[in-house]
Amino acid sequence: MINALLKKIFGSQNDRNLKRIAPLVDEINLLEPGIRRLSDDGLKAKTPEFRQRLENGETLDDLLPEAFAVVREASIRTLGMRPFDAQMIGGIVLHQGKIAEMKTGEGKTLVATMPVYLNALTGKGVHLVTVNDYLARRDSEWMGKIYRFLGLSVGCIVHGLDDRERKEAYNADVTYGTNNEFGFDYLRDNMKFRIEDMVQRELHYAIVDEVDSILIDEARTPLIISGPAEKSTELYYNVNRIIPGLKEGEHYTKEEKSRTVSLTEEGVARAEKLLNIDNLYDPRNIDSLHHVQQALRAHVLFKRDVDYIVKDGQVIIVDEFTGRLMPGRRYSEGLHQALEAKEGVKIENENQTLATITFQNYFRMFEKLAGMTGTADTEAAEFDKIYKLEVVVIPTHRKMIRIDHPDCIYRTEREKFRAAAREIKELHAAGRPVLVGTVSIEKSEKLSEMLKRQGVPHLVLNAKHHEKEAEIVSRAGQRGAVTISTNMAGRGTDIVLGPGVAELGGLHILGTERHESRRIDNQLRGRAGRQGDPGSSRFYLSLEDDLMRIFAAERLSGLMQRIGMDEDEPIEHRLISKAIENAQSRVEAQNFSIRKQLIEYDDVMNQQREIIYRQRREALQGGNLKPVIMDMVEDLLDGLVAECSDEKTYAEDWDLDKINGEMLKLFAIQTRLTEDSLGESNQEDLRQLLRQRIEERYTAREKEFGESVMRDLESYILLQTVDSLWKDHLLNMDHLKEGIGLRGYGQQDPLVAYKREGHALFDEMIERVKEETVRLLFHIQIQREEQVQQLRKEQEDQPMFFGPADGGGSRPPVVRKDAKVGRNDPCPCGSGKKYKKCCGK
Repeated sequence: MINALLKKIFGSQNDRNLKRIAPLVDEINLLEPGIRRLSDDGLKAKTPEFRQRLENGETLDDLLPEAFAVVREASIRTLGMRPFDAQMIGGIVLHQGKIAEMKTGEGKTLVATMPVYLNALTGKGVHLVTVNDYLARRDSEWMGKIYRFLGLSVGCIVHGLDDRERKEAYNADVTYGTNNEFGFDYLRDNMKFRIEDMVQRELHYAIVDEVDSILIDEARTPLIISGPAEKSTELYYNVNRIIPGLKEGEHYTKEEKSRTVSLTEEGVARAEKLLNIDNLYDPRNIDSLHHVQQALRAHVLFKRDVDYIVKDGQVIIVDEFTGRLMPGRRYSEGLHQALEAKEGVKIENENQTLATITFQNYFRMFEKLAGMTGTADTEAAEFDKIYKLEVVVIPTHRKMIRIDHPDCIYRTEREKFRAAAREIKELHAAGRPVLVGTVSIEKSEKLSEMLKRQGVPHLVLNAKHHEKEAEIVSRAGQRGAVTISTNMAGRGTDIVLGPGVAELGGLHILGTERHESRRIDNQLRGRAGRQGDPGSSRFYLSLEDDLMRIFAAERLSGLMQRIGMDEDEPIEHRLISKAIENAQSRVEAQNFSIRKQLIEYDDVMNQQREIIYRQRREALQGGNLKPVIMDMVEDLLDGLVAECSDEKTYAEDWDLDKINGEMLKLFAIQTRLTEDSLGESNQEDLRQLLRQRIEERYTAREKEFGESVMRDLESYILLQTVDSLWKDHLLNMDHLKEGIGLRGYGQQDPLVAYKREGHALFDEMIERVKEETVRLLFHIQIQREEQVQQLRKEQEDQPMFFGPADGGGSRPPVVRKDAKVGRNDPCPCGSGKKYKKCCGK
């Protein structure tokens, strides 16, 4: 009550934001006549003028009105399009590092050109992030005309570019590309062995198009670069054969709300019998237990043509929000292999994570971040909490006149589809175009078959026809067109009404099921009624729909019985509508919780990743790594002295055998310390003695190899060691995370346990990096100059990540200068292994 009163007096936060922006729009409009009088050359000259003014101390905010006016005029001259005032407001919001919510068809693509141009004047680069390669390519060419006219360079990052092409695109003033390409390039850059091979610059400013899709919907799936792990695929086939022998209720239970499936005691016994295993929970059978659980998930929870499709002998994931195919993306932890076994296609080797990051943590690295979409306000709290992004709702250029009809609810799915098909046929006969939204490929093809039988011509757009997406959607507003699509297919492509369609009532949106997120339903509705066009929408639902059945069934069943429903009779009731909204709210809250948990866990990894990547980059940039190596030597020496001696005692009480052994193992130095040789030395004397021997040994190595070669070796060995051990650390963290949820049964907070144990694993990895790097540098042997040159070449040609081809190890080739080492002799690198089992491989 009080909040409503305050809002009435002072206006909402959104109203106040718009009120503050209004004077800037007025200023841009006042500048328009003067800018219009400039010749093309005069308009182009504004770019170097703006850059000079920035160097002289003006800020981007100072330049905003004039820069926006310049882009508006450039747009008129190159594209024949004049951004209107609402678009100016959207552009200012984006420049301020906020999210602009603009209805579909309001021209977000053009809106972005103004803040992109303004921020590109700094020379630091601007990223424009789109949801697919088609839009990145289209927008970079289309809007690129404005930037190029004004003297800015434009790049586009799409799948299939080599590193040279990528680097050129990232060095442009403006770079278009997809979230996946940007994220993977970041990970790949941090696996390179030369600073000049990195393709990305510092992350300065990004505008994310369809920001809710990228930063909310896709945020549950981290980006992962992986390499094959050496595991047999036979176990997947063996386990897959037993799953049909397990029955729901008796051998396993299914929880659809949380999408989990669990074996019962009877199920465990049945699986043990079928696999001929005594105890599935014996540590020796942990792999078999994991495979059974994943195979059960694959058979029970994952549906073909809904969650994935089989195409060209491959299982390809279908994005649950957009309906698009995701080639190259694989489910982790053996689930993808379980699906391949289920579908009888070739099982690809299980992969091991080599580098990973979530979209949340990638985009939070940008100095300034903004976004635009037609639907963000419902997720405003999440944008603020995770990204510190404020949502500003931009008024439409023309009044929205679309009619949103109440939902029609039927008892069964069969009745619902019959009713939907009837309405489609009637509208088609009247000449009105219809865009039908479905939640899966399976449902879109089911409806398509019904329309074929009724003789209604139509086009089907789903993940199986991904290549034609934009072309099909762009024609969906033509007279009599019927287009069936998964809910969000074709997003980003304008649907322009054909001749005469407006007089018939415009495009009609027909939803065949409510999505678990209200925002997705709003996105579907938003395809109609663009820029003041007429249009309408209606959702057809049934009590058998997943959302209704799983989340609203208990509340609705009694109500249905009281109302009474005849076959093919729709009902409209406010209580049912309320129940649907409540169900959607519950799912949205559950999904937010999943995303929040993902980022809480990834924040642990992110801190570690930032340390490793920062040190790695410093190693590549620094040139001389000797100070870094000597710091490692100091740490190892201090640890050794502290462990084996005591400042309050003398040599007779110290562990001299261990000191001698470790000095030989780590530094290749024969110390031969004895009580007699140390006499009355104290702990500090011991430390100084050992430090002197180590420094002498390292100086001798430098003279032996030459300083230039030694610097190359330091860089090569350190980077190889870090990458190899970081890869192993990621695997350890995966295993830790996989089982950490069970800590809740022991009254522990799983997240706290994950942070504590993850930190301990990271500290352990850092110590191993020091030990391995120092040991290899003090033991490596060089034979001939040409082999030194080969070593340098190997460093330059180093693959981006380790797989079986290079053994995944951190050890550089041992190049000998003395007598030949026999195959069964101890390896000169000091590993303790035979030469044939170590560097001789």
